[in-house]
Amino acid sequence: MPELPEVENARQVVEKALHRTITEIDDHDQYECRPHKPGEIADALVGGRLTKALRRGKAMWCETETADGDEGPTLGIHLGMGGRVIVTAPEGEESSNYGGGNAKVGVRKSDKPEWTRFSMSFDDGGQMRLFDKRRLGRVRLEPDIDALGPDAAEITRDEFRDMISRSAAPLKARLLDQHAIAGIGNLLADEVLWQSSISPSRRAKTLSTEEVDELRRVLRRCTRAAIRKGGVHTGEIIPYRNADSSCPRCGAPMKRGTVGGRTTWWCSKEQV
Repeated sequence: MPELPEVENARQVVEKALHRTITEIDDHDQYECRPHKPGEIADALVGGRLTKALRRGKAMWCETETADGDEGPTLGIHLGMGGRVIVTAPEGEESSNYGGGNAKVGVRKSDKPEWTRFSMSFDDGGQMRLFDKRRLGRVRLEPDIDALGPDAAEITRDEFRDMISRSAAPLKARLLDQHAIAGIGNLLADEVLWQSSISPSRRAKTLSTEEVDELRRVLRRCTRAAIRKGGVHTGEIIPYRNADSSCPRCGAPMKRGTVGGRTTWWCSKEQV
């Protein structure tokens, strides 16, 4: 499942589609575009433009304007388990130098046409496409993001202190609660807790103020690094989340268990 860093990277790709006039939309996939009927998203957006690409946690959406310059509906884009957003360059520009995603994804010989679940064409000849082989993504108008907590990359010190101190849940479970803090997934939680040398099973409210503040600093550092490197899979502990691995920091065996309903790995010596 894409976590905050992957979604932020996708948001940066979507920025390449901003302020380009929309001429056509293929929204025929009723499952990916539920609850909308085919043509409903097109009717709302064709002739207008995407004006902002925004994100909170793992949720991403675009603000839009109509052809008349009025405020249009927001467009939510969810990557699902393995969806990818591709934005191609205006006609005549080099796609390889455009920076908006691999233009060949979705149109290669090995790609079935139906794996492109949603596409938006622009008057300059470019496109934005959602390529989703597993069909677990989502495109919809007016997505509901109000239930999400503060973004993990932007949460303030006081918000983070309050979120941790008022919970008796295991710390990893608290970090994964999208209503408390948005954007942390299974891999990022393991990375942050390993770098902080804190047990994932420790009750959140037992952390001292100093420990909470350090945890937030580590979270911000890990998130920035993952965005810069291309995803949470680049974390330091991720290659060691498997049987017979040892902690790369101290050499102790890595342990595996379930915390907050999720498979969890931690250092048997340092995270006790």
